[in-house]
Amino acid sequence: MGLSTDKILRAVLAKIREVSPQVHGKYLDIGAGHGDLIRLLSREFTLEPTACDYTSDLMRVPGISVNVVDLNTDALPYSDAAFDLITCTEVIEHVEHYRYTFREIFRILKPGGTLVVTTPNVLNLRSRIRYLLFGFFSLFGPLHLRESQRYLTGGHINPVSYFYVAHALSDAGFTDISVSIDKRQRGSILWLILLWIPIRLFSLWAIYREKCRYKTIDVMNQRFVREMNSSYLLLGRTVVVGWRKKV
Repeated sequence: MGLSTDKILRAVLAKIREVSPQVHGKYLDIGAGHGDLIRLLSREFTLEPTACDYTSDLMRVPGISVNVVDLNTDALPYSDAAFDLITCTEVIEHVEHYRYTFREIFRILKPGGTLVVTTPNVLNLRSRIRYLLFGFFSLFGPLHLRESQRYLTGGHINPVSYFYVAHALSDAGFTDISVSIDKRQRGSILWLILLWIPIRLFSLWAIYREKCRYKTIDVMNQRFVREMNSSYLLLGRTVVVGWRKKV
């Protein structure tokens, strides 16, 4: 397990402890890869793990079978309300229709169940500056045509910011959304020092304009809009979002 991956997985563990510290029962890891997260969570909680991914060749945890699923074309092959915990770590940036995937996750999650999703944070300042100067977010560079490496960064086809993750999950039915990051990115700290005051001033003006003129911000979404320019999202490398499904 690489150092960067380890920090993401430990951030997922921390988010589960925050959202649902007593979680137990049936657990699904979507995009399970080598099974590192299954191994980590199984040491912390009493779980019955299941894995799904686009291939079964990556799994290294003994006794874990992998349901092979193409999230771009297939529904999740599980019955309604089947799982107490679902994780979807570094997956949605690889799929075309992540909103459909979230609706499927809502369907198979039990009432009171917990979901944790992570994705690269395209809102951090290093990523924003890269997009301004180069036209590509961090971890979303030019792609080779017809040669997508689905499991690697070369398979990152869908840069989804925190707001649209939260919006899609809210539309799917999730409530009590909680966001955090895996680590502060050093490359964003200098930009934060230089740009913090302009960002705050412009953000306040833009929010006022969106509320009063365009009516795009209301009591339901204003929290997510404000969080997009919070210090932790301006610095964070990876977005870690947790929800519980209302009972």
